[in-house]
Amino acid sequence: MEEAFLHRLWGLHQQNQLRVPTALLCQFLDRLMQLLFPPLAEPPYKTEHALRQEAQFLEQELQRLLQGVQHLGAFSAIETSRQFIQVLPQLYDQIIEDARFILQEDPAARHIEEVMRTYPGFQAIGVYRMAHFLHLHEVPILPRILTEYAHSKTGIDIHPGAKIGVPFCIDHGTGVVIGETTEIGRFVKLYQGVTLGALSVSKHMQDIKRHPTIEDHVVIYAGATILGGATVIGAHSIIGGNVWLTESVGPYSRLYHRAQIKVSRTEEPEGILDFSI
Repeated sequence: MEEAFLHRLWGLHQQNQLRVPTALLCQFLDRLMQLLFPPLAEPPYKTEHALRQEAQFLEQELQRLLQGVQHLGAFSAIETSRQFIQVLPQLYDQIIEDARFILQEDPAARHIEEVMRTYPGFQAIGVYRMAHFLHLHEVPILPRILTEYAHSKTGIDIHPGAKIGVPFCIDHGTGVVIGETTEIGRFVKLYQGVTLGALSVSKHMQDIKRHPTIEDHVVIYAGATILGGATVIGAHSIIGGNVWLTESVGPYSRLYHRAQIKVSRTEEPEGILDFSI
């Protein structure tokens, strides 16, 4: 490469202020999930002392990771780390409640251990709840890295700024997108391909509510798209697959998309689609 270009790159590297390697943060997350949820532990802890040692290491590691971005925000790494450890039992109980709701809602699920080990919805929701705590405490960048890591593993994109009640269920999950200012109530269930997004992506809307509100006990089926900060889905509503919605609906609403399907018989070749891929 040209010397001038390399010198330019070196200047940009010197300006980089992110001092937390993504790999270390993701490794911390994986180890924390394994500590909290035994079906994920590989290998299992052989003694209680080993588990306690791991917990102590993770407490120290969290503080180090937060110190790596402390210069980018107005928060205390030591205090935020302490608060996270204090609230961790509450976060754990919330995630367990999510897992039980997934088990209750999916006929294919047989055991809560199966949900923890194999369900991408459980993984994505669990990571979101921990990242959301850091987001609320104004930790920069790290919450997004955590949820994007979960996104890369599960196909589920949840912004850490979203507000999601407990319990919450994502079934299958591939392609689910939940935007930053989304608000979701309790006992809500989403299927794959659901988008809770914004009507506009203009930068001037950064600090206002851009994403919908989903009230309690709502079911949203595969491929549905719900947009807009003023859009509210009333409690106990059912939103059918492939529905496109940009306005509010009241409680107990039922919305369905009706596709027009034409069936042709082979004896009537006229109008039959003929294409190759």
